[in-house]
Amino acid sequence: MNDPLSRRERQVMDLIYQQAPASVASVREAMDDPPSYSAVRALLNTLVEKGHLRTREEGRRYVYLPTVPATEASIPALQRVVSAFFDGSTAKAALALLSLDSPLSEEEIATLEQAIARSREQGR
Repeated sequence: MNDPLSRRERQVMDLIYQQAPASVASVREAMDDPPSYSAVRALLNTLVEKGHLRTREEGRRYVYLPTVPATEASIPALQRVVSAFFDGSTAKAALALLSLDSPLSEEEIATLEQAIARSREQGR
């Protein structure tokens, strides 16, 4: 599952994580400027072959599900973003996220403070 994903494959994976389980038709419907039905089916089958998706039969159709939970898949994706856009700096990435216009709840602030404290204890 170390195959890098193309832009379109990443788009499909994002849609699968939002919809799972998802059919070819539902994925295609959610895409901006979608390719043909058979092209979407081919993309999904490629993702199955790469190990990112699995299929399940529901009635007369197949639906697609991720092989890895979103929380597990998010780590390498975040690492790529931090590397590409923030010079590998977790702090720069965190500061950029905190500058967004979505207020943090008290619980989220407490969780962040605990994570910072753990990081200090571990010398990171």
